[in-house]
Amino acid sequence: MSAADEAREKGVQVMSVPQSSGLAVEIHGLVKSYGATRALAGLDLTLPTGQVLGFLGPNGAGKTTTIRILLGLLRADSGVVRLLGGDPWRQGVALYRRLGYVPGDVALWPNLTGGQIIDLLGRAAGGLEKARRAEMLERFELDPSTRARAYSKGNRQKVALVAALASRAELLILDEPTSGLDPIMEARFTQAIRQARDEGRSVLLSSHIFSEVEKLADQVCIIRAGRTVEQGSLARMRHLTRIHVAATVDGDTAALAGLAGVHDFHADRGRLSLTADRQALGLTADRQALGAILTTLGELDRAT
Repeated sequence: MSAADEAREKGVQVMSVPQSSGLAVEIHGLVKSYGATRALAGLDLTLPTGQVLGFLGPNGAGKTTTIRILLGLLRADSGVVRLLGGDPWRQGVALYRRLGYVPGDVALWPNLTGGQIIDLLGRAAGGLEKARRAEMLERFELDPSTRARAYSKGNRQKVALVAALASRAELLILDEPTSGLDPIMEARFTQAIRQARDEGRSVLLSSHIFSEVEKLADQVCIIRAGRTVEQGSLARMRHLTRIHVAATVDGDTAALAGLAGVHDFHADRGRLSLTADRQALGLTADRQALGAILTTLGELDRAT
């Protein structure tokens, strides 16, 4: 019996959901407050069907509140929210069967095994594909016979990932999904998401780390203080992660050109210009090297 049939038996009204037309997620002017605290202040976001959208912002920017509204767990104060063509607040039962969701901190039923939980979550999301279930268990090296209370944080995360990725979900909503995973498992997660996209599934990947979504996303939506800063392709977004440096110099600048993260280096008659990756400059060695060189070069102007 499907989740929708079970809901009807219990007297819950199940509304049919229209198929989405080109967009898996569509949000316009989304507002949500908790008392006097404004969590979302007019957020805009679109996820085209069959793409991976990186949902980026610092902790507290409003990412999790947005996801909770998409899941029908919170009601927006105002704005337009469409999920797979439907309203998640009014049509949550029907929509849930088409979703796979992975939170950043997974809580499991302690007395059930990992396999039992995967099957339970899979039934709620419209069913699992047995071959895919076995493939994902092997990929993430998860023992499904272990009771959840014995799992580490990383293994609890794997349970949710296997359940979502082995389901028939059209849309995957992932909120900091690699929390607790080691680098090897992170790489396998990346492979699994690429496979899901190649199959035509849509993915909303929420993170506060640009490098995490850079490997996967077709587009990126950056938010801050509950508002959209910018949404676009990765090529368009990369300028937001670089610093432009222009300086009048007296010394030798050759060492700058070879630093990791330095791009578009140009020096001519005492003037130099370059762009530098914020991420690369965050590495202690390069930051110290660049800083030491620039200190000897004189006055410089920086603009983000």
